[in-house]
Amino acid sequence: MDKAPLVMDEIDAGKALVERLNDHFPVIAACWLREDEGGERYLYVALDGLTVPKADLAYGEVIRIAGAMKDHYIDPFRVKLIGPTHPIAKAVLDIYRRFPGRIPTRFDGPVAGGMAVAEVYIYPPLKKP
Repeated sequence: MDKAPLVMDEIDAGKALVERLNDHFPVIAACWLREDEGGERYLYVALDGLTVPKADLAYGEVIRIAGAMKDHYIDPFRVKLIGPTHPIAKAVLDIYRRFPGRIPTRFDGPVAGGMAVAEVYIYPPLKKP
């Protein structure tokens, strides 16, 4: 269980992975999230139009990107790819709509996407190409 707080190295690694993944699959939202019940922290990445066949390809790309990242380390098995209808994606997209700035957001619970959380770090939305 990862109870240590999220650190800048993880934030930077997540940002790099999300930006590189966006080159191949449209990322609409991303955040680090640790559930309240002593769960581990995961990087949730919401992809537009995610389907089961696309998920297999996208996870393959996550593994490739993580292996190619020389300047950061990220565990590809701590990345969860979700679709736009997932409750976490909806919660992050709602925050983007309510607070349209480009500043990252960090908060500690109590609830995000209907889930009790201990820690959440929301990346700002990526610029449209």
